[in-house]
Amino acid sequence: MTRRAFHSWYSFDSWFLLLFLLPPAAAADRPNVVVILTDDQGWGDLSRNGNANLRTPHTDSLAKDGASVERFFVQPVCSPTRAEFLTGRWHPRGGVRGVSTGAERLNLDEKTVADAFRAAGYATGCFGKWHNGSQYPYHPAGRGFAEYYGFTSGHWGDYFAPPLDHNGKATTGTGFLADDLTDRAIAFLTANAAAGKPSFCYLALNTPHSPMQVPDQYWQRFEKAELKLRGEKTEDLGHTRAALAMCENLDDNIGRLLAALKEKQLDRNTVVVYFHDNGPNGPRWNGGMKGRKGSTDEGGVRSPLFVRWPGQIKPGTVVTPVAAAVDLYPTLVELAGVKRAGDKPFDGVSLVPWLRGEDKPAPDRVLVQHWNGKTSGRSQGFRLDAAGQLFDMTADPNQTKNVSADHPAEVKRLTEAVAAWKTDVLGGLPKADDRPFPVGYAEFARTVLPARDGVPHGGVKRSANAPNCSFFTHWTKPDDSMTWGIEVATAGKYEAIIHYTCPKADVGAAVELAVGGAKWAGTVSEAHDPPLRGQEHDRVPRQGESYVKEFRPLSLGVVEVPAGKGTLTLKAGKIPGGQAADVRAVELVLKR
Repeated sequence: MTRRAFHSWYSFDSWFLLLFLLPPAAAADRPNVVVILTDDQGWGDLSRNGNANLRTPHTDSLAKDGASVERFFVQPVCSPTRAEFLTGRWHPRGGVRGVSTGAERLNLDEKTVADAFRAAGYATGCFGKWHNGSQYPYHPAGRGFAEYYGFTSGHWGDYFAPPLDHNGKATTGTGFLADDLTDRAIAFLTANAAAGKPSFCYLALNTPHSPMQVPDQYWQRFEKAELKLRGEKTEDLGHTRAALAMCENLDDNIGRLLAALKEKQLDRNTVVVYFHDNGPNGPRWNGGMKGRKGSTDEGGVRSPLFVRWPGQIKPGTVVTPVAAAVDLYPTLVELAGVKRAGDKPFDGVSLVPWLRGEDKPAPDRVLVQHWNGKTSGRSQGFRLDAAGQLFDMTADPNQTKNVSADHPAEVKRLTEAVAAWKTDVLGGLPKADDRPFPVGYAEFARTVLPARDGVPHGGVKRSANAPNCSFFTHWTKPDDSMTWGIEVATAGKYEAIIHYTCPKADVGAAVELAVGGAKWAGTVSEAHDPPLRGQEHDRVPRQGESYVKEFRPLSLGVVEVPAGKGTLTLKAGKIPGGQAADVRAVELVLKR
């Protein structure tokens, strides 16, 4: 482990004492739990699953040394899968209906698996991509995690020394993000072991999600390599090369984590879980399955699931019943002997009997994948796709032949199951997502309202089509504005800060920020015009993500703000130049 993992977290001297001078603490009665979730990695992006283009020995070892759930399913995109892991419940129940602009948020009345482990005395930490809400109490700090380091949106604009969130405060990452996140997770596990406390560690690695960035040594392995391609004209060879390089980097990081557990004598008392959040983010090799990220077909929703616990789960165990992300919460609390949090019923079931090798029949159930108005149902042997076609997934795992005419009873059963799911899960949902963004909790005085959560008006535009890592630009007229629907939890004095850039020629805009009767004002009196960055690290041109730049804070002062709901509006009364400013975020800080 490198010393750079500890900078800006705790003092190096303290960490040195904990990690190197003290003997490893005795293992706690309860196991540590490490959940590794990768982003946009397909089922076929592992050498174990037949991909001859890359090597993933460390990840593959989790299946060899533990259990593999052979038919494990997630949702077609990121935030729904993450919500289902966290709650054990279908994602629409928790309000998750999108991947940005607030639609990715997990309702506050949902209790998470981290809530359960924290209540049981575990140290809880999340490292990486969160994607289920940014403002407290949607933030990981409000969802059971005592330690958080990463980014809360759906994707990020640069993976080298990026701006990050550490327990609600802005910080800067060290080196390549996936390496940095792994360093933090290792440090977290090691420190808690030295203190004699069990850990629940959620390592939400951010790759191979675009932008396609990876350190040189990985890119060089694939830049000119001969690859076995999927054979489709739509396959982008550069994108595939970068994705495979990022997957090998992931594997090396998983290897570092497993080595650290073994070095600190923690491996035999640690449950390690590994899965993906959706199918591959491109038409690369995926075992011939139909569909990729965004699709409810098999290739868009099938993920590996490996669970290793030496001495408790027999090496090489193969679990054949179909399973899903909603099964992880009930499985983990049973493995660890932890009481679940909250009283809302699980949609998932515990996989513990099969992980332990018990000869228990597969449950007769239909797993549902739902996204963007399309719904698919998967039983043990069949898939009913979003168009109502039936496929025999044992005889035809690539979904090439509609067998509806041959199995009318199965069509009827799955059609009724999907219809019942829609009635139960979707039937009571509001048509519009009008949840405000929360501001002003005493536990979390700083609230950042990024451009991705705002609405542009007039000529204002986002810096890219994908909102997640965007900023507002083209703010050129007094009639232009940006708004955020907010709810102030605590009445009091609030400092307002805008994070802006502005070239020298455009200095002088008079900006106004208001919500209800509260108004702030200030002038963009200082030029700050840094270049865009991120493209220098891209291995292939990006498709939807914004480039990033360094934004400067501008305080608009402190005013009294009442509690309650309102629309926060940013405008400019005077724009003497060609534009007022580019805006990354508005920040409201409750002054104590």
